[in-house]
Amino acid sequence: MKYLIWILLIFFAAIVLAVASHEMSYVLFVYPPYRIEMSFLLFALIYIFVFFISYVLLRLTLTTLKLPSFVRNFRLERSQNKARKLLNDSLNAYFEGRYATAERISAKAIKNGEVTGLHPIIAARAAHELHEFDKRDTYLAMNEGKSAGDTTMRLMSKARFQLDQKQPEKALGSLKELSESGIRKHVGALNLELKAQQLAKNWDEVLELVKKLERQNAIDSVSAEQIRLQAWHEKLRESTLDITALNALWKSVPGRYKDNARILSAAVQAFCEASNHRKAQRLLSDFLNSQWDSRLVALYGDCSSGDATEQIEQAEKWLNQHNQDAKLLLALGKLCMHQKLWGKAQNYIDASISLEPSYESFNALGQLAEKMGKRELAQAHFQKALQYAG
Repeated sequence: MKYLIWILLIFFAAIVLAVASHEMSYVLFVYPPYRIEMSFLLFALIYIFVFFISYVLLRLTLTTLKLPSFVRNFRLERSQNKARKLLNDSLNAYFEGRYATAERISAKAIKNGEVTGLHPIIAARAAHELHEFDKRDTYLAMNEGKSAGDTTMRLMSKARFQLDQKQPEKALGSLKELSESGIRKHVGALNLELKAQQLAKNWDEVLELVKKLERQNAIDSVSAEQIRLQAWHEKLRESTLDITALNALWKSVPGRYKDNARILSAAVQAFCEASNHRKAQRLLSDFLNSQWDSRLVALYGDCSSGDATEQIEQAEKWLNQHNQDAKLLLALGKLCMHQKLWGKAQNYIDASISLEPSYESFNALGQLAEKMGKRELAQAHFQKALQYAG
């Protein structure tokens, strides 16, 4: 638009000059007692010259007035470019694994007065990787009392650091502080909380968090199923409940998990510890009659109380189909030992050792020798068992 106006002015001046050159016109200025007369052409030239000078002076004045603002903007832009370069350099160094360099660059930016909350976080993460925990905590403290975004970064980083140092309770405290600050827990925070609850062995909370992550499509079905299996397994394995509460816990286990060998193993051991051997035996028998698992049959010999005759009969039926299973033979040996059938127990344990020598089988043989009063032989078997330990 500016150039169009200048072109029009030039065309106008050209027309005026063309007209003035063909006609002798004059311009008269009267200011008593003064009188000035000049040709129109001279007047036009003077007018154009004065207009040009006035325009130049006006532009110079405006430019001079804007100069402080221009200098201020220039300095700000230069400072922003420098800050961006420092941030890019520190991020590149961090993700390249050059933690010392990343920490040094971010520390320099902080010293220069950079207001972004990213530099303290980058420096803290780099210091954490370098195991310089005092420096890490100092950098984290720089983001206290700042914006909601800076607070989120600080608490998320703090929780991650605490998890790395196996401090789940402290990590949960940091995540609670994040929630209490009014910031809604996003997927990243939920994932951190899930890891913290797993480390803290809070399995009910783990199951709830898996549900939340699934609702947000933040966890795949395979991982969710594995975490649930672990949670139910640990709930049963760590159970110190009385028999009534334990029965209620077993009923609450989803049906699809009750046929899982790990879950059933934990349940059987929990019922044995709660002195409900009958329930444990029934669970094992039902499972092994439908699908064979050598790891579970080994438990069958450990959950006997009172008269084990019925268990021996059941195990001998299984032996007809699984006569090469060392763990079944060992279980039979333990059951016969429980019934004081020393010769039969010796035969079954020896058969188990011939198929698969193990710590458990030699240890059982040592216990049998002790019960038979053969202490020297028992010590020899226990010494042999140590060779298979671990």
